[in-house]
Amino acid sequence: MEFKDLWDLESAMKILTHETVDGKVWAEAVKWLILHGPVEIRQLLLDASSLATSTSFPGLKPSYYTSDGQPFYDIKDLAKSLDITEIDIRELLKQKESEFAGLHFVSDDSNETIH
Repeated sequence: MEFKDLWDLESAMKILTHETVDGKVWAEAVKWLILHGPVEIRQLLLDASSLATSTSFPGLKPSYYTSDGQPFYDIKDLAKSLDITEIDIRELLKQKESEFAGLHFVSDDSNETIH
């Protein structure tokens, strides 16, 4: 059974709003909603993610924004903010890119930025 078949909109939203749900299950529901949920919910989650990033890492600034307002970050800046190596960032991005295959997650390597 594929990942997308494990959830539906109703079950993912129930998990998202449950007060005592396990963090890993909550993250899986968010992932499903970002990949397969309605555009409005996807945008709310991406906006919340941007807010969380800017709050948790106030020194990390996007290099630029896509035409729809999504931020791109410099890999060197990300590595510094997360206190890990650029190699570790690239490995993490490869993993996330395969998980989120339906989304544009990584920009071209020539400008060393990610989305």
